[in-house]
Amino acid sequence: MNPRHLITLMDLSGDEFRAIIHRAGELKRLKTVYEPLKNKVLGMVFEKSSTRTRVSFETGMVQFGGSAIFLSPRDTQLGRGEPIEDSARVLSRMVDCIMLRTHTHRTVEIFAEYSRVPVINGLTDRFHPCQLLADMQTYFEHRGNIAGKTVAWIGDGNNMCQTYIHAAELLDFTLNIACPEGYDPESELLARGKGRVMITRDPSAAAEGAHLVVTDVWASMGQEAEQASRLTAFKGFQVNSDMMRLAASDALFMHCLPAHRGEEVSGEVLEGTQSVVWDEAENRLHAQKALLEFLLIGP
Repeated sequence: MNPRHLITLMDLSGDEFRAIIHRAGELKRLKTVYEPLKNKVLGMVFEKSSTRTRVSFETGMVQFGGSAIFLSPRDTQLGRGEPIEDSARVLSRMVDCIMLRTHTHRTVEIFAEYSRVPVINGLTDRFHPCQLLADMQTYFEHRGNIAGKTVAWIGDGNNMCQTYIHAAELLDFTLNIACPEGYDPESELLARGKGRVMITRDPSAAAEGAHLVVTDVWASMGQEAEQASRLTAFKGFQVNSDMMRLAASDALFMHCLPAHRGEEVSGEVLEGTQSVVWDEAENRLHAQKALLEFLLIGP
């Protein structure tokens, strides 16, 4: 039987997405020892470094009674030019699940095509599904069902923004995207979200009445050379107290971190009462444990 993968959120149905969110909450509240993955091994392939992704997956496997192996480009033949297909064939004969955090989205797709075990996208240049599991768990935890609500994405139409487009479809919410000209999400994704996804150049219009306001850094890892031009392009797109006042009175603020205070978000908002970024970061652990359980044991 072919393994289930999580390459994008669209590998899940809406019901499965909600079930994982619900299970993540149960696991977060669980106080007893629960080791469903005893003696199982997660192979973690990192072409891009991360604090939250590594610690959450590794801790999750330990808490589930299993273990995780960290592999950087220096630790594998991938870094020396071995074909992705060959690495997938070999690794998937030795471990029970593989998580990749890499640059090119196609790398994860190829890995999944040749893997005998579940493959998880820990981040690519196009999508970041694990972060959305945590974001949605956090929203449900604080405000309940997100169906019928409005989410405002302020900033770059990057991998996080594109994953929010998928989440809007699966969980039935409206997504207002505010980004400067030239920084839009992929046109095919916008077309797919037509009727549910709105794009604007006015961040205030996007934030108006929103129940959740989300942003990300203006220059992601690997875009450092564009820092100066992006600072100019994104002027006026900072999520600050004035923008949050346009949102619904009970609106939440999220950011996948790390954050640049004074750039994409003001320190006042990041540390304010509407911010749930620390719960959001913690929930990477619980959401990914629920995902691992789903992929390795079943719903």
